[in-house]
Amino acid sequence: MASSGTGPRKVTIDDVAEAAGVSRQTVSRALNDKGEIGASTKQRVLDTALALGYRPSRFARGLVRQDTISVGLVIPDLLNPFFTEVAAAALEAARDRGWHVVVYDTGDRTEEERGTLEVIASQVDAVVGYLSLPEDEIDRLTLGLPVVLIDREHRTQRFSSIRIDGESGVHAAIRHLTAAGHRHIGMLDHAERYEPSIRHRWFDTAMSASGLDSTSVARADQSVEGGESALQELLARHPDLTAVFTFNDIVAIGALRAARRLGRQVPRDLAVIGFDGLQLGTLVDPPLTTVALDTRRLGALTVEQAARLLTGSDPLPAEQLTVGAELRVRESA
Repeated sequence: MASSGTGPRKVTIDDVAEAAGVSRQTVSRALNDKGEIGASTKQRVLDTALALGYRPSRFARGLVRQDTISVGLVIPDLLNPFFTEVAAAALEAARDRGWHVVVYDTGDRTEEERGTLEVIASQVDAVVGYLSLPEDEIDRLTLGLPVVLIDREHRTQRFSSIRIDGESGVHAAIRHLTAAGHRHIGMLDHAERYEPSIRHRWFDTAMSASGLDSTSVARADQSVEGGESALQELLARHPDLTAVFTFNDIVAIGALRAARRLGRQVPRDLAVIGFDGLQLGTLVDPPLTTVALDTRRLGALTVEQAARLLTGSDPLPAEQLTVGAELRVRESA
């Protein structure tokens, strides 16, 4: 992952002027859409500014107050309670700064994400959230805005990332299951990925560390119904399973429903562990054991990093931009 530290110095208006072969005043006129310069010169300046990653600092020019900052928060699916909790945490952190936040739900669709970025780039001061487009396309669409990615490792200095590290939590979950005598443990992974998810890889390494086979896996749509059908499929192929780890809590809740329908008592006949730590997990019967993420910290870090990028302060280093996870044991396992 690229470093989130200080990195290269910030590009200035003088850098743009030199690279474009024009005066500082011409750059200012082009960026502020003044009519005193020709169209070809204006386009050359804009292309140069984009290539260099330059964005004029409204803070430095004194044109905005702290309470007029607007941030675009991009979420893939607000129907998923985890993303709703993340959005609420980011909104709380931004509200404490007096910022305005506009939340965009892309429906986890690439075209919707692309259209969202095309619309919001001229309306907000920074973009944060879950983005799946290639980095060069995000760069082009966000026009030099500060961008903070959640749960995605960036590869260029242009972006910053908030990393989720649930590996230790998943290892704790598997150790918890093996300590209770489980040896046949399956997983319900994300159905929409072309390759195993990072959570699947954490599951693999945790199972290997315990000397267990990790091949009992089914793919689940990210919904309660998806969890139900995936568990039914998994148990049909591996009826000897006594425990299952799931990609997230929503899928786990579906697994609880399927187990009940199939006559398997949880946790006596089948232990179930989720991932995310949703409050919803405390309301189901039995309450859900889960590998829990700190969504409040996730939201706070995202907003803090955006603030540092907006003001030109040193960004938080990579080691401070990781949100870990911990096992919360309840009655389902």
